[in-house]
Amino acid sequence: VPLRRLPAVLASAILAAPFFAGSAIASAPQQKTQAPGYYRQMVGDIEVTTLNDGTAKMDAVKILKGIKPEQLQKDLARSFLKDPYDWSFNGFLVNTGSKLVLVDTGAGTSMGATTGRLVANLKASGYQPEQVDEIYITHMHGDHIGGLTADGKRVFPNAMVRAAQAEGDYWLSQAKMDGAPAEQKDSFKNALAMLNPYVTAGKYKPFSADIELVPGVHAMAAAGHTPGHTAYVVESKGEKLVLWGDLMHVAAAQFPDPSVSISFDSDSEAAKAQRAKVFAEVAAHGDMVGGAHLPFPALGHLRKAGTGYEYVPVNYSTLR
Repeated sequence: VPLRRLPAVLASAILAAPFFAGSAIASAPQQKTQAPGYYRQMVGDIEVTTLNDGTAKMDAVKILKGIKPEQLQKDLARSFLKDPYDWSFNGFLVNTGSKLVLVDTGAGTSMGATTGRLVANLKASGYQPEQVDEIYITHMHGDHIGGLTADGKRVFPNAMVRAAQAEGDYWLSQAKMDGAPAEQKDSFKNALAMLNPYVTAGKYKPFSADIELVPGVHAMAAAGHTPGHTAYVVESKGEKLVLWGDLMHVAAAQFPDPSVSISFDSDSEAAKAQRAKVFAEVAAHGDMVGGAHLPFPALGHLRKAGTGYEYVPVNYSTLR
């Protein structure tokens, strides 16, 4: 700019600055989305990737049992939450080095538009559904098996689906469905719809008792929430991760008081006993835990705190 014109140019720039600044702010709409929901954690030599399926609003006061509403509100407030709150849905992808195993498949379309993101997050994490060798189901509630099929077709075409014999005997039984209360029949229908494409293709193989399914991963019976509810334990080089499915649901209330149960339990007393047992064991041994309904990335440890427990989430880390 010639020196004789510099004062005029600067003056124009100064006058225009507020207009452009305001325009830039107004033209940047809020995005209202998160980054892809996956997080990796090593357990010895085994890679575990949490896959978030999304979140949905849940009214804890309507679904929890054994806690007074005023105590529940205090528990939620202590965690800076209020009812209803965003409830997480998670699955876990376990790469042993020789097998790729998915524990639970999320809700699919069963919980509305804010869930059903597990497959997209699996792909974002660097894997494809065709690469999954085996799928381990903790139990056959819709938010754990809803991602198995889409439009009646297998989402994971090469995977063998495995679940406890007792779980399949219950949810895949026409006789059990016929004898179930009217409000439960849809859960049976959904289980049949999700599993039948795999059963028909010879891709469903139930198991009995506590067994090693692949090297480094074994099933651990934890019946109560459902008749065949199962946790899966990942072990490598002295490290252990317990993927406990629906052993608990509302962290803010059930960690300080594990006796609090949920209305979805088939057998609340058995579920309470399993929760007390597993909580005590993982806290005593320092084992890592992963929960289907823990806040993403849904991995952490338990520490004994009075008559209950404190949950300590994993420290965020880039992949080692």
